[in-house]
Amino acid sequence: MPPAQKRRARTYDSVKIRAAVLAQFGSVREAVRGLRDEELALPANLGDWTVRELAAHVTMAVETVSRNIDRPEPGKAELALLDWPFATAARAGDIADGTRELAAANPDLDALYARTEERFTHRLAEAPGDRVLAARTGAMTLADYLVTRTVELVVHTDDLNRAVPGLDIPYDRQALAACTRLLADALAVKAPGASTEVRIPPYAVVQCVEGPRHTRGTPPNVVETDPLTWIRLATGRTEWQAALADAKVSASGERADLGGLLPLMG
Repeated sequence: MPPAQKRRARTYDSVKIRAAVLAQFGSVREAVRGLRDEELALPANLGDWTVRELAAHVTMAVETVSRNIDRPEPGKAELALLDWPFATAARAGDIADGTRELAAANPDLDALYARTEERFTHRLAEAPGDRVLAARTGAMTLADYLVTRTVELVVHTDDLNRAVPGLDIPYDRQALAACTRLLADALAVKAPGASTEVRIPPYAVVQCVEGPRHTRGTPPNVVETDPLTWIRLATGRTEWQAALADAKVSASGERADLGGLLPLMG
């Protein structure tokens, strides 16, 4: 796979990203607070996790920021933002074990969320965006790492909404936009080229896949879908053929089949 550094990374407004992470976490906390025991016991449709374990896992996505700020600062960033989606699969086993332990040790989920939010808010207020974090996926700047937190929070918000009928946790618009854009740009890193246009309105359009470059008029190869469907495809929640069959994706042109490129994250 070509290194992400060969593709110019999209820029993100650090102030808006910080606010988006806090807003999305707050929305999840409010929803989890209202879940009944029988709802927390439902399957999360993520391996053998329950909704309780999934809810506990969401706090890990934010707590890792605070924990990494507390660690000694590495000399330099090693992982580019566009490399991050491809660096997460190796830690899946450790994350699953840690999630089960966290859920078992914290029966009061709202207290866990409160502690996590307080620590995150305080640490964030003290750390500049260029602070380098010793993240386990690779050292990254705080500004870049916070963009990855929008992916974690939006993806797991969707997981919770799908697992609990009627939950309907809202998506912060900035968080949803950043998540969509980062995963769209990751596709262009994985399949560099300009023969296919992938449209995810209203947040992203990327060119990808090797082949003849399109220069004017309607592109010959076009894929279009909505943000949540795209996020589910990119993270393996939905399969390409199923999305096509359900008319969640439109794909036209001989190079518009993205099935062999997805998911992007394991």
